[in-house]
Amino acid sequence: MSSLPNPLAFRHRAIRHLAWICQAPQLFSGPLTFYPAKSVSAAALEKLRQWDLDPATGPSVLSDTPHRRLGLYFERLYACVATELLSWELLASNLPVRVAGATLGELDFLLRNPATGELEHHEIAVKYYLGYRREADGEVLWYGPNARDRLDIKTRRLLEHQSVLCQRAEAGAVLRSLGIRDVPIPRVFMPGYLFYPQANNLAAPSQAASDHARGHWLYVSEAENLDRSDWVHLRKPDWLGPHVQADAPDPGEAENAMSTVSASGRARLFAALRQDAQSGLWVEQARFFVVPQSWPELSS
Repeated sequence: MSSLPNPLAFRHRAIRHLAWICQAPQLFSGPLTFYPAKSVSAAALEKLRQWDLDPATGPSVLSDTPHRRLGLYFERLYACVATELLSWELLASNLPVRVAGATLGELDFLLRNPATGELEHHEIAVKYYLGYRREADGEVLWYGPNARDRLDIKTRRLLEHQSVLCQRAEAGAVLRSLGIRDVPIPRVFMPGYLFYPQANNLAAPSQAASDHARGHWLYVSEAENLDRSDWVHLRKPDWLGPHVQADAPDPGEAENAMSTVSASGRARLFAALRQDAQSGLWVEQARFFVVPQSWPELSS
């Protein structure tokens, strides 16, 4: 394992995203958690630096326009980390497991660990959750910006369905059809951010790594009372890792994004930037989700 540089040390966005994935703290920390940083070598870091000088010399994901769906872009980056930086053998990805015409699920990645020779099944996700204390009973729940998603539900599905799918007989039949007879070792990789209310009076969820990436969330009425002159609206894929840009924040662009929060009823992600005196670049200092007054619109 080599000491990983700050993602902001890289000039190109996709390289920063790769560096962030390699070392991002997890939203689920347990026996199944996979930590790429433990396997990153000095040679892999040198490869990152060379790619940063000329992304065209690296995999196509570094030069292609990122997919508009963050999850699909994240999958491509993860495949690059696993195969190009860690030198794992990729045997299959997004492999459907079906029975009687019905799909039970997909195996995200089947990988061969070069250090052990063992087959591993990696389930991955990048997630963003906002802590909310229910007034009715005081229970703290962690919702996605779209409140249909929730940390406890996602974690339970990862552990009780997705990660054990490879152990089902139906999955074994699929693997044997590919000439694979090993029973995969399940792994989970779920980096992301947890956003706390501005008062920050919530305890972290027990399953998250203690050093998890953090932000804050606030209602649009609260955000309107803040100085937002150094804010920028973060669009996907800039949700991944710390943001940096050459241009100063455009207050008008940020205000336009703010105005859509109430109009659309959808949360928006913002970052507060500060100019680095040495490089002249504008670097993320903090990030905030601004949510409509009706959020999280609990259905029950």
